[in-house]
Amino acid sequence: MKRILALTLILALAVASLAGCGKKSAEKENVVYVYNWGEYIDPETLDMFEEETGIKVVYDEFETNEIMYPKVEAGAVAYDVICPSDYMIKKMIDADLLQEINFDNIPNIKNIGDIYKEMSNDFDPGNKYSVPYCWGTVGILYNKTMVDEPITSWSSIFDEKYSGNILMIDSVRDAMGVALKYLGYSLNSTNEKELDEAKDLLVKQYPLVQAYVVDQVRDKMINNEAALGVIYSGEAIYTARENEDLVYVVPDEGSNVWIDSWVIPKNAPNKENAEKFIDFMCRPDIALLNFDYITYSTPNTAAQELIEDEDIRNSKVAFPDDVTLRRCEAFIYLGEEMDELYNQKWEEVKGQ
Repeated sequence: MKRILALTLILALAVASLAGCGKKSAEKENVVYVYNWGEYIDPETLDMFEEETGIKVVYDEFETNEIMYPKVEAGAVAYDVICPSDYMIKKMIDADLLQEINFDNIPNIKNIGDIYKEMSNDFDPGNKYSVPYCWGTVGILYNKTMVDEPITSWSSIFDEKYSGNILMIDSVRDAMGVALKYLGYSLNSTNEKELDEAKDLLVKQYPLVQAYVVDQVRDKMINNEAALGVIYSGEAIYTARENEDLVYVVPDEGSNVWIDSWVIPKNAPNKENAEKFIDFMCRPDIALLNFDYITYSTPNTAAQELIEDEDIRNSKVAFPDDVTLRRCEAFIYLGEEMDELYNQKWEEVKGQ
């Protein structure tokens, strides 16, 4: 949802062949099995890892957390390294699907900024199971020629004066999260009264919305089809290059900061190789290559300093300051019962 999905594998491997690999054969072959999002790593870094370590990378891709989870849960394929999103990491921890990382084998963890480790505490208390890889925020993209003044609050997307010019995100947790933050609540609220207030706010907003979108918000804003819309920061960086009138902001009330992190499944056949792979990805030069390739923000502060383009290196969209980040929250998994409740509230909003 926050990145381009690939249709083909970087290194193709049939699932059947993966499933047939046992622990002994994997160790004998000196491999590491990696399961990641599509187009979410620079292929060159995989070649470099193989050349420097002698460990073969067997690489597989998934399109969504929800596709990845049952495959890992079933255990038919024993991966060594996976890159889930924040809330899914919490779900995997709760389901006892992950093992703790030995950080003595990850010396390059020092390059990951403290603020990102703090944010990871929301879904991985104590940072025992995960290492941040990529991240971003959710905010408002607005056209400065189509609004009365600079946008600083979520109130603008609920303002009647922008009726027909608002693009709302078509995602239950994101939409409910926006409403909850505007109301002063946590976007991980489990309080039904607070959820009802958020739902009522979204119901009131419904007739003002031009369209409920996710990826389409980018092109609509570039083409001046709306005054403002809810968008992911990675997309906002692209839109600003295409239309100089577009400005991205994380509202004063706070928002979501999402983090995708490396984890090691409990049934990983090659934990030592997995930790070597994660440590390699935390190296500043490698993190920089991946940032340049996928364009989503890196939590590697040493890599950030190596970015040659000053506009990108100093971008508050790509790298918001600590003050901004501290008013943001990561989504956490709230359990099946709360998932159903959130979906119910969202259906009441969209079912008008």
